[in-house]
Amino acid sequence: MVASARGLFRAEDLNVITGQANGSADAIARVASGSSDMALADINALIRYRDKEGAAPVKAVFVLYNKAPYAIVARKSRGIVTMTDIEGKTLGLVDGDPAARLWPAMARRNSVKPGKLKVDKISPAVREPMLSAGQLDAVTGFSFLSAINLRDRGVPANDLVVLRFSDFGSEVYGHALIVNPKFASANPEAVKAFIRATVAGVRLTIKNPAHAVDDVLAQMNGGVRDVELARLRAVLNDNIVTDEAKKNGLGGIDGDRFDASIGQIADDHEFRKRPSAGDIFDDAFLPPAGTRKIN
Repeated sequence: MVASARGLFRAEDLNVITGQANGSADAIARVASGSSDMALADINALIRYRDKEGAAPVKAVFVLYNKAPYAIVARKSRGIVTMTDIEGKTLGLVDGDPAARLWPAMARRNSVKPGKLKVDKISPAVREPMLSAGQLDAVTGFSFLSAINLRDRGVPANDLVVLRFSDFGSEVYGHALIVNPKFASANPEAVKAFIRATVAGVRLTIKNPAHAVDDVLAQMNGGVRDVELARLRAVLNDNIVTDEAKKNGLGGIDGDRFDASIGQIADDHEFRKRPSAGDIFDDAFLPPAGTRKIN
């Protein structure tokens, strides 16, 4: 949104028309069919999609969230301050939610015994209401969504704990730009230009989140500035401006870490064939690493 609002796409001689997808699965389907040239989607959803027979060879070309925002959000007043405290409690899992799908790997890695907690399958619409009402002790979700939504609902910040999976051994990357393979082949310079504009937009956002959130609010309905600014700062601090991104620059992936993430996804997904990093991610469109560096 920042790149669009600040004219960064126009500066690259790109005419970008944006639309709203109904989640990552929809975004991937649109890019696979060619109805969209590019989209932002969860790279782990892309990994699962690519494992399907007959899947279009859609690849990611730029990773925005160096760390996926998957988390458990819990109430401290229910006796939860760390991952193992989940045992003996009631956890709300949204069926198909990316964080819920990685939960088996997180439970295994942190020695949480699944048989020692109660799991309630819930819909996204009741996730925060049920936790704020005390009907659940914890829920899975995105760290920058559920926690901030709950504070906005009146749950005291000091009664919330956010157990970010990335702090408990998760290796998975998060949302990435994906591209239709035919479009990428026919328009490689346009893809490169789009990524350059995206990098410039992320840099501006990091430099001045308060200004960036005004750009975002101008393109959305009903946003509350303080809430959205807190959300943006959380995304920057937890998911984008990571140690790996500072070291290697925005947008790329580490092959060893990617392989480790595939092992964690395999706790919930039986692969027909385990992918390599090159099967899912194409770094040919990235600008030079030096131009992607952040502080």
